[in-house]
Amino acid sequence: MELINKSHPEEFILLGFADRPWLELPLFIILLITYPMAMMGNIAIILVSKLDTRLHSPMYFFLTNLSFLDMCYTTSIVPQMLFNLGTSKKTISYVGCAVQLYFFHIMGGTECLLLAVMSFDRYVAICKPLHYTLIMNQRVCILLVATVWLSGMTYAVSEATVTLQLPLCGHNTLDHLVCEIPVLIKTACGEKGANELTLSVVCIFFLAVPLCLILIFYACIGHAVFKIRSLEGRKKAFGTCSSHLIVVFLFYGPAISMYLQPPSSISRGQPKFMALFYGVVTPTLNPFIYTLRNKDVKGALGNLMRSVFTCK
Repeated sequence: MELINKSHPEEFILLGFADRPWLELPLFIILLITYPMAMMGNIAIILVSKLDTRLHSPMYFFLTNLSFLDMCYTTSIVPQMLFNLGTSKKTISYVGCAVQLYFFHIMGGTECLLLAVMSFDRYVAICKPLHYTLIMNQRVCILLVATVWLSGMTYAVSEATVTLQLPLCGHNTLDHLVCEIPVLIKTACGEKGANELTLSVVCIFFLAVPLCLILIFYACIGHAVFKIRSLEGRKKAFGTCSSHLIVVFLFYGPAISMYLQPPSSISRGQPKFMALFYGVVTPTLNPFIYTLRNKDVKGALGNLMRSVFTCK
């Protein structure tokens, strides 16, 4: 017990933007605005997908799961960030850090795979339209989502548990806004080459492989779309796919730059800005990207708002 107490501190100090204190107040205000926006936007997507019968399709089933993921994703880090930015106390307990580590990476790993599943759904819808209802039936959709969630949990629990076993040698200062695996590995003392290699290999399967599959699916989709003679048909196909592609690049870009390199080579400010991007910016923008570029969702939202005001 004595060795454990010496190796793992009771709390961590999250430096955040201690080197740029002038950023703290603007960032606090931005998070105070964007967090409720992210929650309301994603709740709205879930509600309209459930209440409007026209949206009872595999595409919106996956979109509902993405919205739920994004809500959990931001909630796992933003409240703690607001607390640290709004007060002089920049700490998080060891237990709190461990819990945040698990939840943040469960949601992140699951989202990596879910975005690939969503691209597969679009591929089947556009390239195999006659077999779409047969291939993407309710059982298959539930199985895909269950597999995605189970895989995300397996990755996060195994990788986070191994990371938490690393000796810290009394170090309790994290140059970051949240508890994240690469930052904890970088902070640890002793030999950590095996941990860095394991993280890189695992992230290849959760980032590089899904992204390659997404690009292959969209290459096939692009080929199929250009074969469509109707201009209206092309617009509709591009409309549903472009929203998903924007979300993919907003999420995968920062995540790849953060996780597909050894933690020891990560620059000082990179983790903070990357975490803000894929943990706050992307989940906030996702509902707006899907609603602004999707007539069905906009129509369903309009009907929901009218029904609310009519009841009042």
